[in-house]
Amino acid sequence: MYSLARPFLFALDAERAHGLGLSALDLAYRTGTTPLMGRRIDPLPTNAFGVNFPNPVGLAAGLDKNGEHIDALLALGFGFVEIGTITPRPQAGNPKPRLFRLPDHQAIINRMGFNNLGVDALVRNVERAKRRTGLLGINIGKNKDTPNEQAFDDYQHCLQKVYPLADYITVNISSPNTAGLRELQEETALRQLISQLRESQESLAAKHGKRVPMLVKVAPDLSDRDIDAAARVLGELKVDGVIATNTTIDRSAVAGDPRANEAGGLSGAPLLGQSTLVLRRLRARLPESMPLIGVGGIQSGADAVAKMAAGAALVQCYSGLIFRGPELVHECVEAIRRRREAPSRGAVAPL
Repeated sequence: MYSLARPFLFALDAERAHGLGLSALDLAYRTGTTPLMGRRIDPLPTNAFGVNFPNPVGLAAGLDKNGEHIDALLALGFGFVEIGTITPRPQAGNPKPRLFRLPDHQAIINRMGFNNLGVDALVRNVERAKRRTGLLGINIGKNKDTPNEQAFDDYQHCLQKVYPLADYITVNISSPNTAGLRELQEETALRQLISQLRESQESLAAKHGKRVPMLVKVAPDLSDRDIDAAARVLGELKVDGVIATNTTIDRSAVAGDPRANEAGGLSGAPLLGQSTLVLRRLRARLPESMPLIGVGGIQSGADAVAKMAAGAALVQCYSGLIFRGPELVHECVEAIRRRREAPSRGAVAPL
């Protein structure tokens, strides 16, 4: 079905197509026709962060910012869906147009700017979701008008709101579309923010009687020195895991494309190599007990296996879903299944 719908969707403005696509998924879920969109996905149980996932293939944050389509997305066979990024207060995001396809490169540029309805709206949506299959991650950020010096207040507010509802929580400090946000990855700022959030996490665990894992999502554009510093901080603070990576500001892989100079974060196939290098370097420097989620450029089952070979415990896709459709989920799960049946292929080489 997606192969039939894709030419129509790609003829529309990208953001409008995004909304129509999600509406179509909701309709398919309500009418029981989701199975027509892809093949059945058999379980492939995977444990990470002390959480049991039905399979290791998830949806990255950004597709469903407000948690309005959780059940429809889980019905596609994802082992987990990550919603957000959410901020304490609603915000409109950046002016339109702000989402661009680069079909020749199987890539997308977005400068959405954390457009969302605010954390209270997301909480209401999550509470309404049935969540019969798969697990839920919630990605939290700060409002664009909150100075970095006060960023902790925004992250803590969201953390407290979503903690009882999430299977894991992601701290997003790596989007290129909120001015100054990536400065929070600098070693001193990172240590200050994450140490405070770790204290809040442990306090919430005691309050709610359960410990919800907290992950940190990093950028692909960090220097080797910055990756090493981030690994040192996150390892010392014992975060539950790291997501590598967010979108890139580098345009070298799409030079010459008419859209290449659009501001924003680039995702899709051109991101695969760099994001996987960052993943591999983090894996070599973080404690073995700290799981990683590999995301960035997955367009095939082979790409998902490459992330696993670089040290990922779980993988996520987003742009690949736009270009390939729900079939990508099945392909990735089956490729990872085959890799597990032949484990001798997989050692991670140190950098």
